[in-house]
Amino acid sequence: MRPLISAILLASASLAVAANTDKAFVRARHTQNARDVRARSPKQYTLVDHYSAQHFMNESHWSYFTSADPTGGQTKYLSHADASKAGLAYVQNGQAILAVDSKNDLPLGAERDSVRITSTKAYNGGLFIADFAAMAHGCAVWPAYWTVGEHWPNGGEIDIIESVNLHVMNQYTLHTGPGSDCVLVKNTPTTSASSSALYTGTVMDTECKSSEGSNAGCSFLDPRNTSFGHGFNMAGGGVFAHLWDDAGVKMWYFERQSVPQDIHNGQPDPSSWPTPVAFWSSLGCDFASHLHNHHLVINTALGGGWASSDYPNSGCPGTLSDQITKGKNFVYAKWMINYIAVYK
Repeated sequence: MRPLISAILLASASLAVAANTDKAFVRARHTQNARDVRARSPKQYTLVDHYSAQHFMNESHWSYFTSADPTGGQTKYLSHADASKAGLAYVQNGQAILAVDSKNDLPLGAERDSVRITSTKAYNGGLFIADFAAMAHGCAVWPAYWTVGEHWPNGGEIDIIESVNLHVMNQYTLHTGPGSDCVLVKNTPTTSASSSALYTGTVMDTECKSSEGSNAGCSFLDPRNTSFGHGFNMAGGGVFAHLWDDAGVKMWYFERQSVPQDIHNGQPDPSSWPTPVAFWSSLGCDFASHLHNHHLVINTALGGGWASSDYPNSGCPGTLSDQITKGKNFVYAKWMINYIAVYK
């Protein structure tokens, strides 16, 4: 009887151990599943600043640049008082309008009135969403929306909207200081929302470090002909969003009919959005060391480095200086801004 009893007792003990083991496995699996759910849960973004039309006319929120054009162009930047008096900075139908003088003809070589504004507040990361109904564009026009640190390029620069003349594809660029080793991490772009794709844009330059003599930065070209200038305006404008966090810097451009509902609701969830058009991964740079204290800037320059060098092959008529003399050439050199929202 003892061998049988022993066998029974041994089997019972084994079953008990197995049961306890199964329970431990279930508990562990439940705990891991809970962790996985938490890891997959979208980040919650809190609105910290919402710049509506009137804010762009308020110098406590946005300052008006009045120094000489840093690009060497034929641009005379006006103060808020002068821009308002000239009809170049105003609110209309709930939109902020920032325009170039399109009424006056000028002598050859003269500077044309324009507007450049900078947020008084600086940021060190966040989710930035900008809704534009239209952007300035045209021959001799160099419009841009970007963020920049102090003592360029040491604080870095993030260009969200930028191109020149008659181009209709937007360029996204990141600049870091000359002492950095920051590079753009390349992958195989795809137009699908494949999880293996880092971005959908076309890589242009991969070295981010910039200086006065070498300032191309690391950049992407948006393949869509609605992402800049005339094409953007004809599509009814759209939304540009960029996320600057520990993972790096990501950018999205949404055509008007494709703006995610969570943006409309004021509860943005980038984890649910398609693959970004541009992504500078932190694998290629310690961005926390090279991007800091960024102010937002919206600008329309006339001529200057890039616009001037591009002009002869741009399809624009005559010379750039001739173009700038005629006011009628700048009817569409106008920003129409719905809002810019900043989330943390």
